[in-house]
Amino acid sequence: MGKLTKNQKAVSAKIDRNKLYSIDEAAQLIKEVTTAKFDASVDIAVRLGVNPRKANQMVRGVVTLPHGTGKDVKVLALVTPDKEAEAKEAGADFVGLEEYLDKIKSGWTDVDVIITMPSVMGKLGPLGRVLGPRGLMPNPKTGTVTMDIAKAVSEVKAGKIDFKVDKAGIVHAAIGKVSFSADKIAGNAKELIETLVKMKPAAAKGVYMKSVYMSSTMSPSVQLDTKVN
Repeated sequence: MGKLTKNQKAVSAKIDRNKLYSIDEAAQLIKEVTTAKFDASVDIAVRLGVNPRKANQMVRGVVTLPHGTGKDVKVLALVTPDKEAEAKEAGADFVGLEEYLDKIKSGWTDVDVIITMPSVMGKLGPLGRVLGPRGLMPNPKTGTVTMDIAKAVSEVKAGKIDFKVDKAGIVHAAIGKVSFSADKIAGNAKELIETLVKMKPAAAKGVYMKSVYMSSTMSPSVQLDTKVN
């Protein structure tokens, strides 16, 4: 491992590795220890006491962050002509159907979220190899397959994110930007954690929320004390 620079040492010294921080303390600390020259993302990693390989212990859902993500989310609405105006008025960046299906077949995936209708899902099946690995396949469980296109587009634009526990039992999520106030970062973190607590599978035994870490794109991580939040 290479030597730490003077700046890295100064940053590391601000974090007590033996301390579990409250969400409010961590949000303020992340702002102090982030030295990136760009507006870094603030991320949360939650290790859950579940076995994702068992269907009855899978944790997957959505949460609307009260202060948004700070990211301009590009939304593609794959809809029939009668729904195009609704999608455009709600703020979708790309609206259409056949022309965008053809673009995706050719490898185009320059969007963050795809929202569609139940009747269109059959046409997306063959595109699973392109959309699946990128996390772009619409899913009724995340609200991206719906007849209420306007609501779905508006929610995503306002800060709705979806999350899914990975094979290691960890949920990763971006909850804002370092430029946010500490209060807004903390508010978003609390909303995500409270949502995860409510989603505890009945089949999960023992300690459910094993550890929670907050970090920014280029900062050390800070461990949270989940028992006092």
